[in-house]
Amino acid sequence: MTGKAKPKKHTAKEIQAKIDAALTNRGGGKAGIADRNGKEKGGHAKFECPHCKITAPDLKTMQIHHDSKHPKIPYEESKLVNLHAVLAPVAESKPKPGIRGSLTK
Repeated sequence: MTGKAKPKKHTAKEIQAKIDAALTNRGGGKAGIADRNGKEKGGHAKFECPHCKITAPDLKTMQIHHDSKHPKIPYEESKLVNLHAVLAPVAESKPKPGIRGSLTK
């Protein structure tokens, strides 16, 4: 026999999961679009299709895309554009400050 039909209160684990889901960056929004498209730091999109300019994170995914969308054109890895090499951030001469402190002391 179960207990009376009283509603259960939220557990600490459930509350912590809600807080974590609300505060963790899941890659959505404007910042997520830039990350997925390969802007700034390269993002998740490493390779770009030379035919339709769609991006993929790895060679296997790009090959699957190519086989399904461009079946009449032969697949050549040498023609793929590596966005991480093209859009890599330029190293600055000044060191960036850490969490505390600043560059001027």
